[in-house]
Amino acid sequence: TTVVVLRMGTGELDDEGRRSRRRVGKERKKRRRDLEDEDEEVEEDNGDGVMVSLPEVAREIRPDRTFLGDDLDDAGDEDNAAGAAGEILDYSEALDLKADHEHRPVWVAADGRIFLETFSPIYRQAYDFLVAIAEPVSRPELIHEYRLTPYALYAAVSVGLEAESIIAVLGRLCKTNLPPEIPDLIRRSTKTCGKAKLVLRRNRCYVQTHDENVLKLLIADEVVTKARVDKAASDFSVAEGVEEGLVVAGADKAVSDAATLKALNEALDEEEDDEVEHAAESETKAAKKPLFAFEVEAEQVEHVKKRCLDLGYPLMEEYDFRNDTVNKTIDIDLKPIAKIRPYQEKSLAKMFGNGRARSGVIVLPCGAGKSLVGVTAACTVKKTCLCLCTSSVSVEQWRYQFSLWSTLPRERVGRFTAGSGNKNFLEDVVVTTYSMISHSGRRAHETQKMLDQLKSREWGLLLLDEVHVVPANVFRRVLGVVNAHTKLGLTATLLREDHKIGDINFLIGPKLYEANWLDLQRAGYLATVQCAEVWCPMTAEFYREYLNLNAGKRKLLYAMNPNKVRATEFLVKFHEARGDKIIIFSDNVFALRRYAELLKRPFIYGPTSQTERLMVLHQFQHNPALGTILLSKVGDTSIDIPEANVLIQVSSHYGSRRQEAQRLGRILRPKPRAGQNFNAFFYSMVSTDTQEMYYSSKRQQFLVDQGYAFKVIPKLDGMESDNSLHYGNQQDQLHLLAEVLAADEAEASEAIEDLDASELGVDRRNDIPLARRVRGSASALSGADGLRYREQQRSSRPLTTDEIMGRTVVRHALFRSKLKKAKPLEV
Repeated sequence: TTVVVLRMGTGELDDEGRRSRRRVGKERKKRRRDLEDEDEEVEEDNGDGVMVSLPEVAREIRPDRTFLGDDLDDAGDEDNAAGAAGEILDYSEALDLKADHEHRPVWVAADGRIFLETFSPIYRQAYDFLVAIAEPVSRPELIHEYRLTPYALYAAVSVGLEAESIIAVLGRLCKTNLPPEIPDLIRRSTKTCGKAKLVLRRNRCYVQTHDENVLKLLIADEVVTKARVDKAASDFSVAEGVEEGLVVAGADKAVSDAATLKALNEALDEEEDDEVEHAAESETKAAKKPLFAFEVEAEQVEHVKKRCLDLGYPLMEEYDFRNDTVNKTIDIDLKPIAKIRPYQEKSLAKMFGNGRARSGVIVLPCGAGKSLVGVTAACTVKKTCLCLCTSSVSVEQWRYQFSLWSTLPRERVGRFTAGSGNKNFLEDVVVTTYSMISHSGRRAHETQKMLDQLKSREWGLLLLDEVHVVPANVFRRVLGVVNAHTKLGLTATLLREDHKIGDINFLIGPKLYEANWLDLQRAGYLATVQCAEVWCPMTAEFYREYLNLNAGKRKLLYAMNPNKVRATEFLVKFHEARGDKIIIFSDNVFALRRYAELLKRPFIYGPTSQTERLMVLHQFQHNPALGTILLSKVGDTSIDIPEANVLIQVSSHYGSRRQEAQRLGRILRPKPRAGQNFNAFFYSMVSTDTQEMYYSSKRQQFLVDQGYAFKVIPKLDGMESDNSLHYGNQQDQLHLLAEVLAADEAEASEAIEDLDASELGVDRRNDIPLARRVRGSASALSGADGLRYREQQRSSRPLTTDEIMGRTVVRHALFRSKLKKAKPLEV
């Protein structure tokens, strides 16, 4: 923890102190490199598919190299070293407050951290600006923390902001003078990004730039020159040619890149300083700069993109869909009942701000209407659309969303899934799964034929739902085989434990917009959730076995802790009596089955058929008699259950922060209840004094950074006096313990979670034939599991065949005489 003060100083560090703090910094870096979680994956390609390469800059600015304390070198920066070691830093001399600092909401530190006061009158305008140029780190109720990173600045440039404009506005918002390191960081990070664009206009591909030096560099390159259509051209000046006044479907007014700066200009309108006005003027002048462009052959576009990446000038892709006359314009629009919310309109304004469609990622909380954003984008582009999902259930839900919000009927929304059997799947809008596209192995003849048709088609918009769940190699394979002019990724948690989330910036596009969870909750767009961690003490018998067994058995023991089972049953009865709809999550399949049997409620996990899944979800949503269902990790993403308002988590995937946020999203749909502060409840059941407590604290970190607070409940009032709960006596608890100890550890894990991957015979995460390694023994392989070897004295009498085979069947009298005459078998 770093403590920043204004008056307290620190003494000089001696040599030993400097060495100690350098050592601390190195240890922190090593711990981060050793971090192991569910997102760590191998990046090597198996050579089966077309892969999209990453630029050198993507490898140079990995997010794991931009955290505080990571830049400590052997020379040693004492201030940073002290911060890494938890010492007090003295910024009293460096921070020179402005005279009107009370009216400015932002603090900017030299290491790139930005702090925003949410109680400022201009918080809304400042937030819109900061979320466009920096990465959110923590956003509690009163103070937000952001960090300037090369990725965030690349995204800012992609939506039309320039380095000098960013510096001017940030200086205007800051309570102090900007540290000199900040302008240097901004200029250095935006030096090459955003300088060149690849524009599809009137069905011809152009490389455009406002910088004449960049133009000279590109046309002098041999690869780019070979791809040019007119290699003898000498005049590259062209008119801008961008149509203004694009109105997003469902919106009332045209969108523009200058909207954010204009709002800040109005909010910070003061007589003595006009930096923001000059910044806005510079943006206008930038738009009026001479534009240089040259046309490249469509077949050479991929080679040009790769070469520009190697040169350090990544091409930002823009699709001038209004002037595309080759790809047909489809008849699709939003229904009158579809009203997009202000934050949804802001996110789409980032995508269509300059009259074209930009590729990128929009981050909205679960339940905030990501599907409506995707449908609205498709209705705005009005070209063929391919939507990729994570599972077959989400395919059906996306088809429903298209028919609900758009004028396109459901039968006009094609579906391409394993076993769908729909020969007329190739409609104007097609929904399928990642595994159906990325699988590179053998397929059925009819399926391969349908896939070839899908790959050969030219798509106007590619929607990627839950973009964070797919490994980077699958991303590159999908993007390599699908021909799409614009790519829009949608997610609630742009987070991965393996630090590879930044690759999405170059594989799909920069982050266009990210909404604040608590702001949407205050506005009534999300449910008000009470998060609680329920402590469940281990019984003496369970804890004794927990201390002596391996990790696999330990997971079973703290998931099936009798006190946790009783607490879960007590909460289910309490909330069902209130008329609530409850979801119980368990990653442990053995525990999932036992809880379902105990509560007599249906459950859904990997092997559950799609028909049964849809039937259970339909009954849960529309049948008042069914108040509780149980889900494994198949329900973490892409399952829409707006009626649910209570979630109980009994087992989870180690310390996954993303899974915690995704599960909370299942109950975030707004549910007004008069006279109540909270209308949704999230319970995390934790067995005390076990490793589950460590995992729980790690899992909650992302939600805490979003402003949520977890209330610790050490004891549920009224549970001890409820005699109807199971496992209330020691005998029942010992019987449960025996069942847990006898359970196979392999039963606790789920092999796959995607029906398409199952039917294709591949692992969705790594695209390899399904196989798993489990701990076993030779006795299990031989069929003698549970038996014991015993030596005994051999009889001198030769054994009969029945004795050797272990047969004790009483034979019919007709065969007894023959059996007596049979010659004994020598052994």
